[in-house]
Amino acid sequence: MTFKNTVRTSLTGLAAHKGRSALTILGVVIGVTAIILVMSIGQGAEKLILDQIQGLGSKMIFVLPGQEPSGPTDFASLYVDSLKERDLDSLKNKGNVPYIDDVMPLVFGYDSLAYGNETYQGMVLGVGDKTEFGVAERLFDFEIKDGVFFSPEDVRAKASVVIIGDKVIKELFSDGTDPIGEKIKIKGKNFKVIGLLPSQGSIGAFNFDEGALIPYTTAQDYVFGKKNFDRLVITATDENLVDRTVEDIEITLRNSHGIDDSKKDDFYVETQANIMETVSSITLVLTLLLTSVAAISLVVGGVGIMNIMLVSVTERTREIGLRKALGATNKDILWQFLMDSVFLTMIGGVVGIILGALLSFITSWIITTFYGINFTFVFPVSAALMGIGVSAGVGLLFGIYPARQASKKSPIEALRYE
Repeated sequence: MTFKNTVRTSLTGLAAHKGRSALTILGVVIGVTAIILVMSIGQGAEKLILDQIQGLGSKMIFVLPGQEPSGPTDFASLYVDSLKERDLDSLKNKGNVPYIDDVMPLVFGYDSLAYGNETYQGMVLGVGDKTEFGVAERLFDFEIKDGVFFSPEDVRAKASVVIIGDKVIKELFSDGTDPIGEKIKIKGKNFKVIGLLPSQGSIGAFNFDEGALIPYTTAQDYVFGKKNFDRLVITATDENLVDRTVEDIEITLRNSHGIDDSKKDDFYVETQANIMETVSSITLVLTLLLTSVAAISLVVGGVGIMNIMLVSVTERTREIGLRKALGATNKDILWQFLMDSVFLTMIGGVVGIILGALLSFITSWIITTFYGINFTFVFPVSAALMGIGVSAGVGLLFGIYPARQASKKSPIEALRYE
């Protein structure tokens, strides 16, 4: 029996039992759909994060407190108080770091914002002023919609002034009151609203729509009660000088902290390239983990296919006997039932790819439309090819046993089967 006839016979048999065929491939469809969905969403999320990081500019350098974490148990080291005012002064000294363009300290946390009877739990971000620390607007790519930014005098005087985000405006001033000039309470202290931010969503780790900006000196003394910084954000004068600037920063901070061994550093420096590499590694691991979990359903689907194929062998016993009586060999019978299994799983793979791509597109559209996040739909070609290959492999693997059972049947006993 030719391969062409084997294929035609298999497809005819599957078409004759559409309902059973559909139920048989359900596990494979679910498995492949889950794999496509997970990989598509994972790649879309990675692209979103990397685009935001790239938007910060390749000249950006971040100095963080504590030793660089090497695993999940090390993240507590992020919350030490190793970055202080003396470090800021040392880094601003051109004699120490000649290729620094700007330095800006960041102090942040979450606290209650209140106006009248309205309250809102939002992010409070202490930053430098626009004039002295011009990195602020370039880092976060924002412009004041209305009002003004902090002045150097505001920072030096630890002024109680605040710039609020779009969602904070809507929550606290829902009655239509112009926020400019009004006073809101942060941790029980009055802050005069001097500026408003436009709606812009998240930028990096910060969601400015849900936040309030205040001078970092005010944040340290009156809101968070600490003298240290949570971050130092630095821009180099040229992207080609970033590596040299990182070296100068590390030397300067070690001298400032009295550290003579780099292994004892109580700070670490990150560049855009470092962050992008870390994000890519994390998303890859998470995607592979979730894909592995989703792939379990393919195994379950394979077991289901084997069971259904064994039932099919029993139902078609007389057909097997008749074909053998007419000259079909054991190999012909083996290939026929093996093709049934492979075709079933491949059809399931194709349906799963289409369904997974459709669900991924809908998910991306929902995130973009209703949450205001520019989430790009990504069709994972590698996952689609893997889905077809794995589904065919599952059909082959779990179809061998039923096919062998069919091929071993005696034609005389098969013809006698009722």
